[in-house]
Amino acid sequence: MLWAAFTLIAAAAQTARNAMQRELTATLGTVGATHVRFLFGFPFAVLFLIGVLMVTGSDLPRPSLIYWPWITLGFVAQIAATAMMLSAMSSRSFVVTTAYIKTEPVQTALFGLILLGDRVTPMLAIAIMVATSGVVMMSFKPGVAQEGGYRPTVMGIVAGGMFGLSAIGYRGAILSLDLGGNYVLAATFTLAVGLVLQAALLSAWLAWRDMAVLKAIFRAWKPSVMAGFMGAFASQFWFLAFALTTAASVRTLALVEVLFAQGISKFIFKQPTTSREGLGIVLVVLGVALLVWAH
Repeated sequence: MLWAAFTLIAAAAQTARNAMQRELTATLGTVGATHVRFLFGFPFAVLFLIGVLMVTGSDLPRPSLIYWPWITLGFVAQIAATAMMLSAMSSRSFVVTTAYIKTEPVQTALFGLILLGDRVTPMLAIAIMVATSGVVMMSFKPGVAQEGGYRPTVMGIVAGGMFGLSAIGYRGAILSLDLGGNYVLAATFTLAVGLVLQAALLSAWLAWRDMAVLKAIFRAWKPSVMAGFMGAFASQFWFLAFALTTAASVRTLALVEVLFAQGISKFIFKQPTTSREGLGIVLVVLGVALLVWAH
């Protein structure tokens, strides 16, 4: 059950990173704050890789040709998913968009079955549906109108699918490395390669389209460093989990992020929990329990 421990650590670290990125949004804008996770995250990923190589005494992996299509799918789909998510939320339908993005575990299970042959047992399928239903229920708020017609719905579902494809791509890359069972090195190497490629691609794009934002990112390096570290730290444990079990299982358990956020909302910001949110929490907990039982 190491994969479950890795996923819980990753979810907690990602919640902290999201909070830091929200603080940076005011000065860097949404795109700039998003790029921070890649630009300031990849040096830490490289350090993680160096540490693993030193501790294990292993050589730097030499991936086969099949590795590169998998990791390209992973990092390109992640960037596309983020862009679609931001585009959908720009219509002011934040709540609706979030709800549909959380269909990710369902789509991840389907993509994993098709692309990797990851088996979906009946119990796993039930766990995914129950937990996802709970998150969707918590995301929808009564009395909140959906603006933008069907666009937020379509973009939200597509973004969830792209996040799912990203998880499958990274898992496929990790599994394609023949390292004699050294899953820690496989995961860490893939993380470093992925973040370096993302940082290079997005930096080049910003240099071409919006140099002012790129300059602002470097000026805000002090608060960005910690956000980058937490992002790399979270991704390290996501990738370790991907190395041990199906992406669908990892992304379903990752829904506990909403429980962390709900806890922060209730105990720190003193915001009450509605009956709808309470029922959603029960469904998420039940789904997670079924997921663990299925393994």
